[in-house]
Amino acid sequence: MKKSIKLLLSALLIASFVLGVSCSKKDGGATSAKVENKNKPVVFYNRQPSDPTSGKIDTAAMSWNDSTYYVGFDAKGGGTVQGEMIAEYLKTQTKNIDRNNDGIIGYVLCIGDVGHNDSNARTEGIRRALGTWNGTTDPTNTKIGSIVIEGKTYKVKELEGKAMTGNDGSTWNANAATDAMSGWATKFGKQIDLVVSNNDGMAMGCLQASNYPQGVPIFGYDANADAIEAIGQGKLTGTVSQNVDAQATATLQVLRNLMDGISGKEAVEKGITTPDKYGNKISAPTVYKEDEKALLALNAAVTAKNWQEYKAGNRDKGVKQTDAPKKKVLLTVYNSSDNFLSSSYVPALEYYAPLLGIDLNIVQGDGQNENSCTDRFDNLNAYDAYAINMVKTNSAADYLNKLKY
Repeated sequence: MKKSIKLLLSALLIASFVLGVSCSKKDGGATSAKVENKNKPVVFYNRQPSDPTSGKIDTAAMSWNDSTYYVGFDAKGGGTVQGEMIAEYLKTQTKNIDRNNDGIIGYVLCIGDVGHNDSNARTEGIRRALGTWNGTTDPTNTKIGSIVIEGKTYKVKELEGKAMTGNDGSTWNANAATDAMSGWATKFGKQIDLVVSNNDGMAMGCLQASNYPQGVPIFGYDANADAIEAIGQGKLTGTVSQNVDAQATATLQVLRNLMDGISGKEAVEKGITTPDKYGNKISAPTVYKEDEKALLALNAAVTAKNWQEYKAGNRDKGVKQTDAPKKKVLLTVYNSSDNFLSSSYVPALEYYAPLLGIDLNIVQGDGQNENSCTDRFDNLNAYDAYAINMVKTNSAADYLNKLKY
């Protein structure tokens, strides 16, 4: 009998030991099995997994696991906002808009990357608003548009659109925009009545051209700090805010929710459109596209009338310090030299991450080769989740395949 009791006690001790080593303590005292990398949360941000030509969403990437999402902004809506801002500006001009009095509003266009959905959406938005849209974002394929200014109808012509690619192959290149603007000013002279750019970095690059035509309005996109100041100084005419703080916070908040075991609809609502348990809620408007698993910040036009509202340092007061348990996240940035990411997005991430109890490890690529990021997308077992910003939008598998092992 004593022997049987000893055997029973031994069995219970062994079972207790096995359970103890196969389970890990969760925050709050519950236990759960160790999560494999392939089952950990993944949030793509800023560059949506998609076909760079057709724009078709990469459904395989977005269905990697139940905790895979995209956080960005309403690219198509943003292109529309930019186009409408430009059209409204033109309609208010009563003099000097047609510099050579030829009855044509001529403009040049800095294109960021013909293989990037956001760039294409902005190009389309501009052309639709000005009537030059010819069914394609091809840099050379436009038609003559028209606009009515003070009762007079002007033709609108895209004198030239060009993808701004640097000598090193990088896209959205500000130096390439400076060179292009210099060439345009020489080539077209007073035919240029307007300069439009797919982002602020290239717009600011245009302004660096020594022969930039004085007084010609110029529009960017991103609401970077230097662009906002340029609007205040009367150098830049307008830009579009992607609500970068909303994007950065949403990226982190979705990850935080998923790491805390929140799933489904609540994962893209808690702390975003509804308060989380700490009372955090993003102030700027967002929308969720369920069919794409995409959480998008909405856009706003920034002009001389409201630029002060978008000055650097205006952080979202709806997001406050929490006592959330620390979690580790590996985050990639496709290009350390990208003006928007380096000057706006990354500083926002670094501000909000500690508030949400997230320890970020940020690795940055060169903007040209995917392996400049993927080679540093490693030591994956050390992290609770991953945030991915790809060089090319069709490269999601390069990252996800590393999570299989």
